[in-house]
Amino acid sequence: MKSRLDEKRGDGEGPVGLVRQLGFWRSVGIVVGITIGSGIFRAPASIADRVPDARAVLGVWILAGLITLSGSLSLAELSAAFPHTGGLYVYLREGWGRGVAFLFGWSQLVLLRASALGAMATVFAEYFLRSVGKNAGEGSQAVHYLAAGAIVFAALLNIRGTHWGASLVGITTVAKCGALVALVGASLLLGGARGATFNHFCSGAAAVKPGLFGLALISVLWAYDGWADLSFAGGEIENPQKNLPRALILGTLAIVATYVFANVAYLYVSPVDKVAQSPLVAADTMAVLFGNVGGTIVSVVVMISTFGALNAMMLAAPRVFFAMADDGLFFKALAKVHAKYRTPHVAIGLAACLGVAFVLARTFEQLADTFVLVIWPFYALVVAALYRLRRKRPDLQRPYRALGYPVLPLFFIAGVIYVIANALLTETLWTSVVFGIVLAGVPVYWLFFRRVS
Repeated sequence: MKSRLDEKRGDGEGPVGLVRQLGFWRSVGIVVGITIGSGIFRAPASIADRVPDARAVLGVWILAGLITLSGSLSLAELSAAFPHTGGLYVYLREGWGRGVAFLFGWSQLVLLRASALGAMATVFAEYFLRSVGKNAGEGSQAVHYLAAGAIVFAALLNIRGTHWGASLVGITTVAKCGALVALVGASLLLGGARGATFNHFCSGAAAVKPGLFGLALISVLWAYDGWADLSFAGGEIENPQKNLPRALILGTLAIVATYVFANVAYLYVSPVDKVAQSPLVAADTMAVLFGNVGGTIVSVVVMISTFGALNAMMLAAPRVFFAMADDGLFFKALAKVHAKYRTPHVAIGLAACLGVAFVLARTFEQLADTFVLVIWPFYALVVAALYRLRRKRPDLQRPYRALGYPVLPLFFIAGVIYVIANALLTETLWTSVVFGIVLAGVPVYWLFFRRVS
């Protein structure tokens, strides 16, 4: 079912719609820009702390990359079949019905978007403080206030226009990728003179506990998250049946390669126990190579990078609320399109308000882990919808068919099941509370939205 708001406005009559103005390379930039944001610059410390073995650290990054790539290859089929605003929400609605789709949107509202925006903005604020020589400790109130300000600014930029937001994503994507290439190159070429050694890859614990490996995988999946967010803006992509799947796959491949090489650089310069004590690992790595000047320069670049990812997330995520409201499953005000800027300004404003509230109250680890535990089960349901739709709607037009079907989608689903089961066993109370909040959407749906046609 195609939303009326996926159509351009005609001759001045009828509702204002969203414009298809995102081309292929800009779409790839959004995938990379959202995903390579805070995770690769902040998560390695948490991962090394949970998995204190250099080889296991690389292993968890590679495994998460394979899981993500399997999901991207699967999602590409649905994105080409349903190239509409709302992305994952649309796929869940078509595959499992309006009730499951509502639950996804409810989770976006009460947990997901606020957690993601807050975590991204927190890393921006930490590196901002590091770049000006201030203490970037997360307990500092300055971090929370700066993060809140960044969320508000990103919202205003995206309300002003999709073109402006997407252009900034493209610029910052080039900056962050250039910084990571420079970091990897400098580490491998110059690190030997600063004590770097490949012997670091042989250091670490004799054995890694399976439970901690699973928790580390949660942290890595936070770093990889964003690969699916381009689908939210499906109604604004040019030639979506062709460009959406291509952008998803190419963007994900670039991300996996970048993350693996970046972690090789981190571990080549510093042993795994030192990485575990380095929350701002990119800045600390460059400081080893070039002193404080190097640390400051990379802090500035990471600050720009994380704001670009925050901005890209603000561009894509509110489209879920927008699509749900147009479907009658959320308040109609969220489906409003700005008469001048032609952007979903009410949905963007709501996402920003929730993000500010969360970032003022929670830490980076709490925000990131909560996000992963809630979003990835929905990813698994989306991928599982492939099997259901192939059986129930064999005549559905599929410009792209998932590579590796049915094995790769099953591999993705199994990976998600492992992550969730491990979290339930190792962090039972916290995980149960999180899923309890998600399931609270069930009575909300039955009371207020079930009869909406």
